[in-house]
Amino acid sequence: MTASSDTCLGATCSTIAKESSTTRYSIADKNRMIEGDCLDKKIHNVCSEINNLNKESNNMDKEASKMGRDAISNFDSKVAYVAEEVETRNSQHAETDEFVPQIRWPDTIVQIFLHAGCVYGLCLCLVAAKFYTSLFALVTIYITGFGITAGAHRLWSHRAYKAKWPLRLLLIILFTVTGQASALHYIRHVYVWALDHRVHHKYSETDADPHNATRGFFLLTSDGLFSPPHPKVVEKRKAVDMSDLEADPIVMWQKRFYPPLFAIFNIFLPVAIPVYYWDESLWNSFWINFNMRFTITLNMAFFVNSVAHMWGQKPYDKNISSVENLGVSLAALGEGWHNYHHVFPWDYKTGELGNAYNPSTSFINFFAKIGWAYDLKSVSNRMIVRRAKMCGDGSHPGIWGYGDSDIQKEDLEELEAMAEEKNQFFKDE
Repeated sequence: MTASSDTCLGATCSTIAKESSTTRYSIADKNRMIEGDCLDKKIHNVCSEINNLNKESNNMDKEASKMGRDAISNFDSKVAYVAEEVETRNSQHAETDEFVPQIRWPDTIVQIFLHAGCVYGLCLCLVAAKFYTSLFALVTIYITGFGITAGAHRLWSHRAYKAKWPLRLLLIILFTVTGQASALHYIRHVYVWALDHRVHHKYSETDADPHNATRGFFLLTSDGLFSPPHPKVVEKRKAVDMSDLEADPIVMWQKRFYPPLFAIFNIFLPVAIPVYYWDESLWNSFWINFNMRFTITLNMAFFVNSVAHMWGQKPYDKNISSVENLGVSLAALGEGWHNYHHVFPWDYKTGELGNAYNPSTSFINFFAKIGWAYDLKSVSNRMIVRRAKMCGDGSHPGIWGYGDSDIQKEDLEELEAMAEEKNQFFKDE
């Protein structure tokens, strides 16, 4: 090779080397630019996230501040409400602590007349009246009692079963014949009778109980005949739900027309029937078939709230005053199983043994067979055992019957399950 060719080859190699070096620098610069752009984007994203977090933090601070103000406001409101309640209750306690029962002399005179007349009527039965007159009074006392036990008590007070209108009408008439008027100022139609009985179960053995067992036998038996009720009784009457009775046209019909219905069914017809059909004297019939019959029926109802809260056994709950009393059950058509009844007030039998010394249960069962009574509520053995285990703690609230919001959850669930089983049974038949 010549010297000139060597010179050209060297120049070419030098040029190639320079271009290769330039290319390497260019690629490196581009990579650095790309990496710089990516880093800028990441920094921008991080800054955006930081701004968003700052905004959220500001919003949370505002919400927290608002919640704090609302909480303080609510707390202040609650404190004011509690203070007002405390003041109200203190004033009520002051009023009730000062409550001293006063004798109402007009009512007292009426009761003296009725009870003296009852004794006189009994004497007439023995020495002057005809046999059929005494028998008629006895049968009337027994039959019309179902208007109280199966009607005002188990149906309307406790909603222990449901009844079609013919049975409700029959029960309302039987109740009217009994004439449950405790005093001149306080004629007790079914609505008032059921109201007081619900209050009695809801607030048993307190000042709000119309039949408070702690007052003693005489005041229990007289059932507020001689004195006005405690102010708390008046107060709690307003708190009991009576919408079911207000929706019953038969109950409201009796309530509206009770004075004339009382005069017709409790006084005129019982007195007139013996006079018309077997020539009994008007004098004898009045004292026996109004005065004596009315007074005996009145006291039989009162004994449930006195004797059956004092003397007897307490197999279901020893912490309450109500007891099991066979004598009261015999006299009051099965209403003496009172310890059981106060524990399970929705049971239509009002006793664990059902028909045992309990004619009112048989009465309801008969009308259930002919379809006039239905949806009879009862209690399972499991429920009885569960309540027996609770005996002694006194933690469960008082309840007036089926529909009370204080029925224990497990009891209500079991009642509903029992109702579903019963409905399925009738569907299968």
